[in-house]
Amino acid sequence: RMQYGAKKFLMEAPPTHLFVDAVCEIVRRNRRFVPPTGTGAALYVRPLLFGHSPLLGVRPATEFTFCIFVTPVGPYFRSVLSPIRLRIERESHRAAPLGVGDVKAAGNYAASMRSVGAAKHAGFDNVLYLDARESKYIDETGATNFFGIKSGDTHRYVTPRSNSILASITNKSLMTIADDLGFGVEHRPVAVDELSSFDEVGACGTAAVITPITEIVDGATTYQYDAPGPVTRKLYDRLTGIQSGAIEDTHCWVHYVD
Repeated sequence: RMQYGAKKFLMEAPPTHLFVDAVCEIVRRNRRFVPPTGTGAALYVRPLLFGHSPLLGVRPATEFTFCIFVTPVGPYFRSVLSPIRLRIERESHRAAPLGVGDVKAAGNYAASMRSVGAAKHAGFDNVLYLDARESKYIDETGATNFFGIKSGDTHRYVTPRSNSILASITNKSLMTIADDLGFGVEHRPVAVDELSSFDEVGACGTAAVITPITEIVDGATTYQYDAPGPVTRKLYDRLTGIQSGAIEDTHCWVHYVD
């Protein structure tokens, strides 16, 4: 994702081998801060890339700094698998079509501060953004991707596709796991009207992992869900099992640091 974002912002990204070596080294030096398995806490790794040059004007930088910091963190939302409430944001949009919503950039977080703050003041945990063109399709929350589960003879994992959404590695992993479990996987535009057809819904991301959503409010309309539902639990157990080494990693996702 850093290489993709750097290319879009005309920045020079570190090569893959340097990125991986740097992550391993900082984890190795801070291994004493890694929280115990099963607590829901983790050592959060945040790579950063910023440009700086001795110039004044709107033009690409010519020098760049790559750095990484780590810190132990608890669950992003309250506690492990603790359900959250969302409000659909109708007064603002997170990112414009063909903009930089698909890049891990600080400005995308800044754009969500006002609406997320207002939602929390009203008693919600976060907001659910809609597309900026028609306000008809679901994009994502302030900091996570969104997914819905349709149950039946075969479970279906449904998650929005949009060029304004940051492509979450966690969401990509869940799509793969859902396919492994024999679920149907649908990565496509998801209309707001479709919220009533889901049996379970959730938020997912590096920090949030999988967070079940119990309620989504859209004005006078309220959607309620089983949270955490059985499918969400199964996906969570499989993902965290692979991360902890309790379940075999058949996709070569895990990188061991000695």
